[in-house]
Amino acid sequence: MTFTVIPVPGQGAEDVLVAQQGPYAGSVYTGTVDGSVFRVAPDGSRLDRVGTTSGRPLGLEEGPDGRLLVCDAHRGLLWLDPADGAVEEIVASTSTDGTTQLTFCNNAAIAGDGTIYFSDSSTRYGIDRWKDDFLQVTRTGRLLRVDPDGTRSTLLDGLAFANGVALAADDSFVCVAETSTRTVVRLWLTGPSAGMRDRLCSDLPGYPDNIARGSDGLIWVTIASPLDPVVERLQRGPLLLRRAATKLPQALQPKPRQTVRVQAYDVKGRLVHDVDVTPDAHGASYHMATGVREHDGVVWFGSLHEPAVARYDL
Repeated sequence: MTFTVIPVPGQGAEDVLVAQQGPYAGSVYTGTVDGSVFRVAPDGSRLDRVGTTSGRPLGLEEGPDGRLLVCDAHRGLLWLDPADGAVEEIVASTSTDGTTQLTFCNNAAIAGDGTIYFSDSSTRYGIDRWKDDFLQVTRTGRLLRVDPDGTRSTLLDGLAFANGVALAADDSFVCVAETSTRTVVRLWLTGPSAGMRDRLCSDLPGYPDNIARGSDGLIWVTIASPLDPVVERLQRGPLLLRRAATKLPQALQPKPRQTVRVQAYDVKGRLVHDVDVTPDAHGASYHMATGVREHDGVVWFGSLHEPAVARYDL
């Protein structure tokens, strides 16, 4: 088992996507804080900048036509064509139709019929103040949908920092991570439970970020930081205390611990894999895994803070 860090020329390679089609199948895409989107060869031997959103790209998905679906925290839901860098807005952050104005577009999944499911982490705070929402537990996060005909709707609201999104292999359910409460919520889309909401998993050992269905059919969940007793106490405390905590100097605020951990769950919510990597033991420095993709026995990581992606061969 090996853990390999592959540098990219930009800070905060937050998510990772393994291409499934076209001449670059098997390559990995990631987006960085300067708005760039990069394509990385599976062995790290080549890196290309395929475009920019001029915003802050977070979650990435591959569309049926090979374009990249980008959740941009500043601009909204976008298409980016890696062939020529062209960008098209699907749902802009400036949208004012009353149901899909976005504050913090974060992560997405695409169904077989082209329906897009995506998260808006908070309607109160944007990415630059994510800690405010995380600690205050505003429960203003949402799971939204864009149908192939462009119809937009809200499927779930009141979520505690809505984050990663993933679909079942048969599109029977969609999941969304609630970072603040350490759960992954599931909404059934088809079958006898259609319209019902439950949890794929709860009481996670830390705070989940992006999630994704792997080539193994499992739902992979990042644990961006382990459970923090101080954070847990703050979240249960008075609102004034929670607000005050985010105004403290950075040196005094709770910080994510230096870990790389992901878990994988089957459709019944059973834990199948718990990959807890100590990077220093593998001769590399890397932390705060916020993006994950499993593909043919290789687990890819992205990080909100690192100027690199990483791979772990199971």
